[in-house]
Amino acid sequence: MPNSYFQFKQFRVEQGRAAMKVCTDACVLGAYAGVDGAARILDVGTGTGLLALMVAQRNAEARIDAVEVDEGACAQATDNANASPWAGRIRVIRGRIQDYDPGIRYDLILSNPPFYENHLKRPAAAQNVALHGEALSLPELAAAVHRLLGPAGRFVVLLPPYQAGRLEALLFAFHLFPADHLHLHDRPGAPPIRRITTYTSTSPDPCRETELFIRDATGAYTDDFVRLLKPYYLYL
Repeated sequence: MPNSYFQFKQFRVEQGRAAMKVCTDACVLGAYAGVDGAARILDVGTGTGLLALMVAQRNAEARIDAVEVDEGACAQATDNANASPWAGRIRVIRGRIQDYDPGIRYDLILSNPPFYENHLKRPAAAQNVALHGEALSLPELAAAVHRLLGPAGRFVVLLPPYQAGRLEALLFAFHLFPADHLHLHDRPGAPPIRRITTYTSTSPDPCRETELFIRDATGAYTDDFVRLLKPYYLYL
C-alpha cells in the first residue's frame, strides 16, 4: 500500500485522497523542466500538486496555476500548496482544462497527462480519470496548450513513447515543435519507459536528444539521476 505522504527536502506531498501517487518519472519531470525566466506557470492535471511544488522550489518568482478536475485530488493539492513554503505563489483551480480561461497566456506549461487511452479500465472511477484519458484526451491537451501558451512559451510533457509520438503530431499542427527529448530508462539496456519533451514555437535543428537512466546495472541510482533529484529527495 502506498504511503499516505511523500516527504521531500523542502515540502511534503500528502497523497491519500489522490488517485495517482508520487512516482519517480513525475519527479524527473518536475526536476528537469526548464523554469528559468518563467513568470507564469501552468500545471495541467496537477493531481497532488507535485509538479507545481517542484517548480516553485526552483523558481523563486513565478506565479503557478495548477488545474485539476478531480475533487479529491484538487482538495489534496490545495492542502499541499498551503502547507508549503510557496503558498502565496501557487493557486489550485478545480475544473477542466478544456474550459479553463484565465485571460492570460503562460510562459511555461507542464503536464503529466493521462496516458492509458483505450486500455482496460480500472475499477476506481478516479483512477480511470487519472490513467485512461477520460477527462482529457491528447487532442484536447494539444488544443489547450495551443490556446494557453504564450508566443515565446515552453510546454514540457511526460508520456510513454507511443503516446508522446501521437502528441507530437498533434502539436505540430499547432506549430509547436520539439526542442528537447529526454528518454527515461529504468536501467542500461532497457527500452525507454517515458519521454519528456519540451516544445516551443520555433523549430530547432536538430532537436536535442538525451537519455537518463534511473538505476545502473547494480540497482543503485545513477550519478545523473542523483544530480537531478538531489535538491528534492531526502536521502540523496
